[in-house]
Amino acid sequence: MLGVDAFTDYYNREVKESNIESAQTDAAFSIVEADLAGDSLAPLLDGVDGIFHLAAQPGVRGSWGDTFAVYLRDNVLATQRLFEAAARSGVRIVFASTSSVYGNAESYPTHEEMLPRPVSPYGVTKLACESLARTYAECFGLEAIVLRYFTVYGPRQRPDMAFARIISALLGETPFPVYGTGEQSRDFTYVGDAAEATVSAMESGHGGTTYNVGGGSETTLRDVIGLVERLAGKRLAVRYEPAAVGDVRRTAADTTRIRSQVGWRPQTSLSDGLAAQIDAARSAAQIAP
Repeated sequence: MLGVDAFTDYYNREVKESNIESAQTDAAFSIVEADLAGDSLAPLLDGVDGIFHLAAQPGVRGSWGDTFAVYLRDNVLATQRLFEAAARSGVRIVFASTSSVYGNAESYPTHEEMLPRPVSPYGVTKLACESLARTYAECFGLEAIVLRYFTVYGPRQRPDMAFARIISALLGETPFPVYGTGEQSRDFTYVGDAAEATVSAMESGHGGTTYNVGGGSETTLRDVIGLVERLAGKRLAVRYEPAAVGDVRRTAADTTRIRSQVGWRPQTSLSDGLAAQIDAARSAAQIAP
């Protein structure tokens, strides 16, 4: 198994390297530092049976203004080049999209045939990548499966995401900013369940199909904070700020399609998943220099 990472500066490289330490103990795994948007991709696909395309510039709030150029390069251009190379090599690909393509959806739970209406430049770039998948499938026979992940969380979560910041603020006894009222809700998906869905999609998913991947744990931010406080046995100092542009009011996944076609369903409750993330954060804090 080959991992590819450009190790961009979106967050600390040392954190990324720490996240793959356990994988590197497996003799069957190797990691290559490469840029999908600029480097030659053909050598990376040599002997490859399938590609899990999880690479992207993430983040809704950071996608406005001048930084949009980064999202164009690392999301749209990188994906177009990888789809081109995969189509040329006849390699099946599972592409990581996002619930952000729905924006403020027409109804909830949201199914895959709902009209996408992204409300952030980040969501726009991921929807463009989905369109590229369909284009390469129709014109060059690319076998691509699109997964729309709904707010993945758990141990080793990106440090800029809400759960990681809440737990860090709680353990460090620092204030946590809530943008808006805290009544905005998300369908949270545990990372282990998301990984199972991704592997299952490669093995059993229908080519050319889009699947929602949601944990079935829709919860408001206020309730998440309360749950984290109970699990950690500590109180969080909350500071309320104006709502952020591009943040949707709600997400909730209709996962009927992936359940029926792939046989996947989430297994981890929000309480169990958050407990695992808190434990991992405490362990990391104990061994940090």
